[in-house]
Amino acid sequence: MSSPRHTGPKSADLGAPGLGSRPGSFEDLPQILADVAAKSQDMIREFSQRHAIDPGWQKTAQGELDLSSVIGVPELFAELTRRFLSDPQRLAHAQAAFWQNGLKVLTYFNQRLAGERPKPIAEPKAGDRRFNDPDWTEDPYFDTLKQQYLLFYQWLEDMVLDTEGLSAQERKKALFFTRCAVDAMAPTNFLFTNPEALHETIETRGDNLVRGIRLALEDMEHGHGRLTPRTNPAGAFEVGRNIATTPGKVIFQNDLMELIQYAPRTEKARKTPLLIVPPWINKYYILDLTEDKSFIKWAVDQGHTVFVISWVNPDQRHAAVSFSDYMNQGPLAALDIIEQATGETQVNAAGYCIGGTLLACTLGYLAQRKKAKTKDRIKSATFLTTLLDFGDVGELSVFIDEGLISRLEHHMQDHGILHGREMTATFSLLRANDLVWQFAINSYLLGREPKPFDILYWNADNTNMPAAMHADYLRSMYLENRLKEPGGVTMKGPDGKAVGIDLAAIKTPCYFLATREDHIAPWASVLASTKLVSGPVKFTLAGSGHVAGVINPPHRKKYGYWTNPEKTADAQVWRESAAQHPGSWWSDWGAWVARHAGTKSVPPRQPGGKRIKPLGDAPGEYVKKSAE
Repeated sequence: MSSPRHTGPKSADLGAPGLGSRPGSFEDLPQILADVAAKSQDMIREFSQRHAIDPGWQKTAQGELDLSSVIGVPELFAELTRRFLSDPQRLAHAQAAFWQNGLKVLTYFNQRLAGERPKPIAEPKAGDRRFNDPDWTEDPYFDTLKQQYLLFYQWLEDMVLDTEGLSAQERKKALFFTRCAVDAMAPTNFLFTNPEALHETIETRGDNLVRGIRLALEDMEHGHGRLTPRTNPAGAFEVGRNIATTPGKVIFQNDLMELIQYAPRTEKARKTPLLIVPPWINKYYILDLTEDKSFIKWAVDQGHTVFVISWVNPDQRHAAVSFSDYMNQGPLAALDIIEQATGETQVNAAGYCIGGTLLACTLGYLAQRKKAKTKDRIKSATFLTTLLDFGDVGELSVFIDEGLISRLEHHMQDHGILHGREMTATFSLLRANDLVWQFAINSYLLGREPKPFDILYWNADNTNMPAAMHADYLRSMYLENRLKEPGGVTMKGPDGKAVGIDLAAIKTPCYFLATREDHIAPWASVLASTKLVSGPVKFTLAGSGHVAGVINPPHRKKYGYWTNPEKTADAQVWRESAAQHPGSWWSDWGAWVARHAGTKSVPPRQPGGKRIKPLGDAPGEYVKKSAE
């Protein structure tokens, strides 16, 4: 805001936010809100009339997944309440603590009104940016409101922690969903308890709220009845126009993937091609964002002949597709096409997230084949934020138990897929303040369009999960952690024969990348995964999280990374003796993979070579298909 901040209300304004020298006053608010209602009437009426004659517009309601029911939240809190109420002593202790907190808040408020600056009785947790507005500190009303909220937050957490009889999983789930509920109740989410929104409303005479109503109606229309705050301005990005623009050709297509080969950008190429296996939980172009952030473009610029799998966005026709199908029609099919296009029987392969898990299964499958040529088709393997040992999956564990997976399996059997919006909602819950409430406040209270952000555009570009594959993946990997056991997971090859996967049979040189703040693939679990393979391993820890830590071009000089030649599965020991390096892990990996890319250079390879006629330009058609 350009206008100066006030210093807080006088004693005569007890309990009301102060507005200092800003235009207007708090007393103007009732008239402003009445004007907002009048200005927005036509907009709301037109929206209601338009959809009253088209009841089918809320198409997401059909087959809608009740996430809280699937997760078992109502039953969990019913059990939590029953257990807590069954212990009168703990209940009395909690009630006493509640009233003591109330007295603390009242005392604090009186001290602030008297002009004192007492030590805060509660502080936001590290990384909590909700209370960054100066009024949350400078204004006695908002400062006290913040203290009250944070104390209530801690009081509820303490109640969950003090409740006896809960299993570790039940307690973890109860804590997580308690935090979700309290985050939704935060004073920052409401007009009358958000100082920035109040100031904006009075200074613009409510124009921000009128814009917010318009944005909310547009978001509801775009979501076919579901209100999901936008994270990018409409039309900011378009695949193939200003995102996923690295030149290349689609040289092969089957029912599950398109294979893209990128056009060379150097006078000489490295002999061994590079195959990238991205996740299919999201679209491949996270690795080919804007030109400035494209890992694919950077790899091409290093002289690699780069091939990338672009997965189809599944629909009900893919309901029976299995994890093995993804291997057969993904990496194995790509290896054959790459050989036709380049004449090379070997590739360096890189897998990201679930794409890395599939790459490991593919390596385990190939290791069981008798022919040496088949065994050695993957010369080196890179795993980007990939779990092979699912013993600790971090915050995602709140979504993993027998009851949840059984209910989810039943839902997917009925509908053939898990819709991409449900995946997005699940991951958004893990960072609701950053991915949901921040944008809701920005749009609906402040009336502002979000700033363009390519990663969030990609994050909202939903992909579906086939029922058979996803159910097996959740159960065998997450719930039962069978991949780390020899023969615990079986893969059927193109010939239909099942092969038990033994990761210890993988002797391929491997590079594992983890990121320090990863909430999807915790870095300690990635480190533990390195112990499951038998070949030479390099483990690197990058700064930031699951996406930003991976998409970190060297020229940006952000985050840094850590390396350690010490071979240990103990994360704390590894971290304490690791060496920190500035810049990006890309440079470190580039030097590592170059040793496996052949000592001789070859002429640059055009997409398809002499034997394959390209089907069309990159990024292809599969990546443009929306979740249905």
